[in-house]
Amino acid sequence: MTTIDLNSIEASTLDRTVKGMPGHLTPIALKDIGGKGWNVLRQDLPLPLAVMRESALKHNSGWMRRYLEATGALIAPHGKTTMSPQLFARQVADGAWAITLGSVEQVQVARQYGFGRLLLANQPVGRQSQRYIVDELKRDSAFDFYCFVDSVALVRQLAAVVRDSGLKRPLQVILEGGFAGGRTGCRSLADAMTVARAIKAAAPYLSLRGVGGYEGLLRRPALEESTQAVDGFLKSLIDIAVGCDREGLFGEGEVLLTAGGTVFYDMVTKQFSAAQITRPFRVVVRCGCYLTHDSFSYVKSFEQLRARTPWVDDLGAGPAAALEVWAYVQSRPEPGKALLTVGRRDISFDSAMPTPLKWLRPDAGATAADLQPIGPDHVVTGLNDQHCHLQIPETSPLAVGDMVAFGISHPCTTFDKWQVICVVDDEYNVVSALRTFF
Repeated sequence: MTTIDLNSIEASTLDRTVKGMPGHLTPIALKDIGGKGWNVLRQDLPLPLAVMRESALKHNSGWMRRYLEATGALIAPHGKTTMSPQLFARQVADGAWAITLGSVEQVQVARQYGFGRLLLANQPVGRQSQRYIVDELKRDSAFDFYCFVDSVALVRQLAAVVRDSGLKRPLQVILEGGFAGGRTGCRSLADAMTVARAIKAAAPYLSLRGVGGYEGLLRRPALEESTQAVDGFLKSLIDIAVGCDREGLFGEGEVLLTAGGTVFYDMVTKQFSAAQITRPFRVVVRCGCYLTHDSFSYVKSFEQLRARTPWVDDLGAGPAAALEVWAYVQSRPEPGKALLTVGRRDISFDSAMPTPLKWLRPDAGATAADLQPIGPDHVVTGLNDQHCHLQIPETSPLAVGDMVAFGISHPCTTFDKWQVICVVDDEYNVVSALRTFF
């Protein structure tokens, strides 16, 4: 049986070739970075620099824990957001039932560091991927693994791989429901039932353990339309579960009903918890971005969640942005424009442009108390590979050499731009660092 072991990550070496590390750095172990006495505001590190605020991580983790206690749901956070086993371990220690992953490559990373219960919210296709999963299940009898299926063809492939491998226990699968124009998943109840019956027929090689899907792509221009679309999709997943329950197609163990990205998880917990199936079941949400939150998209999404589910205000202040990317003002070539040292290689832009949050003139002795807010009249209008185009008032105080902190939208595509992300306290002292595996 494997156990979570991050020692090799903590012992891994940092040097000046790692993005965000100073040019004079001699090789050190990742675990020693907190002892360097570095402070972001003193310019001990070069910019651009991605940082995670420790206080926000703790706050967000506590908030989600209270939400899950209130709803009775489980969480299997989507690890593709951060691809940081150190954060996976933090989530497991905080009560996560499993870690969700989006590809077999990501599963390999999680297994390397000893994570014992994984949900692949995707279809494992291809010989290498399928054999790897089965070999891991053979190697470690305690490895608790689940994956999505949505076709009879894949059911037959997986059953053949399990049969030929000699694995003495079934591969646990989740029947995925989908919707027209979406990603994977059965498009109708009839199709889903056909796949479910094929899974049952594939015993003892496969076991149907639940029903799942992903509702996050159902966002519409009008909020009410989004809510109606998500509501309808979740009902369709429950219909699949009811059909499987009625025909006795589920395998041994509690039935898993799983959906819930970081936008509509309140709707998932409410609907799934009321599912009328006779078998004992558990609701598993897969929010990936709750731990880091953001400064734009998920801020809006959480306000919508509060409107739908007012009782969450009883849980205390909602999630806070933990991830920031810092840059210097490098040029003010026009009265209403500044260029900063951050670009597409450093920060997400797929969901929305970065949000300027605060700035600092890094004079000797400057501290977090000297940080100044940046108003909405400072707007990012574009990014190049290494440049940020910031529209500013002609009277803006920003000058060449000033430091600016940007909030991000969609954490996934900021994490994948950094091998190492520094964790800082509220004074911007570097207290630790995270490795990512993209």
